[in-house]
Amino acid sequence: MSKQTYRVCFCFRRRFRLAASEAPADVKEIFGRYSENGVMSVDQLRRFLVEVQGEENATLEDAQSLMDSLKHLNLFHRRGFNLETFFKYLFGDVNPPLNPKLGVHHDMSAPLSHYFIYTGHNSYLTGNQLSSDCSDVPIINALHRGVRVIELDIWPNSTNDDVNVLHGRTLTTPVQLIKCLRSIKDNAFIASEYPVVITLEDHLTPDLQAKVAEMITQTFGDILFSPGSECLREFPSPESLKRRIIISTKPPKEYLQAKDVKVQVNDSKKEKDSSGREAWGSELKGFEAKMDDDKDDGDFDAEDDEDDGDDPKAEQNEAPEYRRLIAIHAGKGKGGMKDWLKVDPDKVRRLSLSEQELEKAIITYGKDIVRFTQRNLLRVYPKGIRFDSSNYNPLIGWTHGAQMVAFNMQGYGRSLWLMHGMFKANGGCGYVKKPEFLLQADSNGEVFDPKATLPVKTTLRVTVYMGEGWYYDFKHTHFDAYSPPDFYARVGIAGVPTDTVMKKTKTLEDNWIPTWDEVFEFPLTVPELALLRIEVHEYDMSEKDDFAGQACLPVPELRKGIRAVPLHSRKGVKYNSVKLLMRFEFV
Repeated sequence: MSKQTYRVCFCFRRRFRLAASEAPADVKEIFGRYSENGVMSVDQLRRFLVEVQGEENATLEDAQSLMDSLKHLNLFHRRGFNLETFFKYLFGDVNPPLNPKLGVHHDMSAPLSHYFIYTGHNSYLTGNQLSSDCSDVPIINALHRGVRVIELDIWPNSTNDDVNVLHGRTLTTPVQLIKCLRSIKDNAFIASEYPVVITLEDHLTPDLQAKVAEMITQTFGDILFSPGSECLREFPSPESLKRRIIISTKPPKEYLQAKDVKVQVNDSKKEKDSSGREAWGSELKGFEAKMDDDKDDGDFDAEDDEDDGDDPKAEQNEAPEYRRLIAIHAGKGKGGMKDWLKVDPDKVRRLSLSEQELEKAIITYGKDIVRFTQRNLLRVYPKGIRFDSSNYNPLIGWTHGAQMVAFNMQGYGRSLWLMHGMFKANGGCGYVKKPEFLLQADSNGEVFDPKATLPVKTTLRVTVYMGEGWYYDFKHTHFDAYSPPDFYARVGIAGVPTDTVMKKTKTLEDNWIPTWDEVFEFPLTVPELALLRIEVHEYDMSEKDDFAGQACLPVPELRKGIRAVPLHSRKGVKYNSVKLLMRFEFV
């Protein structure tokens, strides 16, 4: 493996030397400081863990356990680590950027409204919003990843005697509701014991609503949480709802026939929406909101919840057994945004807004949204012109307290990477406790303003030392047919507007093991809502740069010190070998 040959033409080959992975200068200096005569003892390793890695409670037993985990390496010295073994430990799977032993550590006894909840949109779709198959497979995959909110659009079948799940008024092929419900039951608590919410977008007649009530009751039995037909005064906690299924939808009203909506893809608008997109998705849109009057034409996905279903005439035609199953009532109420965001001290509910409705609302009602979400649930869903199942910037919802930022889980790209990163927090259980400033007003009665300029609380210093593993996980001509790859890294923060930034390393030519050794500093005004974004790309002079891996990590749970950061594919699947060696310090 010392040299690699690339064929340039029939009679000409280029040979490149393959460098071995070598410890960066920083690592060598630290090893020298915590070793003696080229060997790091157990006690010296413990000191390193405490003083450099920030593991204040590290014991000799912890240090010994680390050493024992690497005894299988032929490089191991009987009295401790030599430099090569120490480097292998730092760059190995036993040294991740998030603590795998931390588990669920947030207070889980607060109301549901106090948590960000891992939320899916059109959870049954296998691909695009117009013509892909509907299936229970993406539902199963989402639950295995830790998603806690599953959305099902329910429609009558062609003979009006059963219920299908499909994206209405499109060419998507249906799947039976009962199949989806059974798959939810079988897979709901594999990744997390905390409750699964099923949000129903209901297009059914009262007799089919009654049939759905029977299906749900028989499928879930005692694990179904159904407090009755009245709205809750306060949401229960995730802890009290462990291993329970919760139904959320609008209270049933008089059956509305499906609107005669023709889905027309406006070519110019579609082209505008996708312009600038790369293989991994366009750069994330910030908080700047448009004041125009567009009504999201083509938004066939807008939710039909203009009122709360409180019309007594409508209730005469409802299925009472269906209404009793609804634990989280949804609806906008009459009037406009100001009325929708009114907080009722006697009942809690769920409000749904499209991403465009939210973007417009935060201009005038930003603080009202934050106040609303202290007691009530806000669900945000993608605008209807996202036919390709792409997503939006979730921070716009999260920074305003929105608990259910609903995503197309098959819409791979930068937005979904942020979603994956956020819900790595709190043991990956699908519930992340909101920061205190989003849960209550201050002493002056003021609530958090995401657009306010705040003082810097802390600065995250990130050192990007090096990367390795592409040589093993990719074909040698994957990035460039005629030479080794030219890698560069992008590192930055997604968070409130003041904190959001991306920076870039230099590009290193013709090197499978790039050693950038660059330091970046990120002043953070709201570190509680910050996500660290990491991407690696391969520079291409003639075409778009190639994707070479990504990771997204919640800043509040970053482990200080030198860590091995595994990179993931566009779909969020961890590569076998590709990782970066990085250092994290809060200064």
